[in-house]
Amino acid sequence: MVAILPCLRCRPPAAAVLHWGKIRCMSALFLVPDNFPQLASALSSGRWVVACLCAGWCDVCKQYRAGFEALAADHPQALFVWIDIEDQADLVGDLDVENFPTILIQHQDIVAFYGTMMPEPRQVARLLEAQMERSDDDLRREAAGSAERQQWQRDCNLLARLDEISS
Repeated sequence: MVAILPCLRCRPPAAAVLHWGKIRCMSALFLVPDNFPQLASALSSGRWVVACLCAGWCDVCKQYRAGFEALAADHPQALFVWIDIEDQADLVGDLDVENFPTILIQHQDIVAFYGTMMPEPRQVARLLEAQMERSDDDLRREAAGSAERQQWQRDCNLLARLDEISS
């Protein structure tokens, strides 16, 4: 069972996730222009970023959000970011979002994964854990290893996109 409810332990009160009987404060960053610097800082400092590109009108996204929040709580070493593709159209630009949820996993300036996934948080967890086990050299080699992954580096790099819209 997953539900989003008010967290009464947080000051100021925030939202919490009830996930299989455990209450956790929401850990994912809901991206708005005011916290773009937080995202850029995380990427520049070498922290892993897991972004979920969704839309406010999407029922699948609404159902998936609590599971994504629980994932964020389980993986505090990474910054989990919820990006509404319509609210953040300047940042998303012409990224090819074919379906929801679309997941982007990035470490520094390397896009390790970009694509639509089933709305099953455990799949994202396994993918993130596998990517985090790779060395930077392995990540760079893999990023250059196919035309698709090279395109991810050009088109999907959140750090580069943040730079573009801030200049």
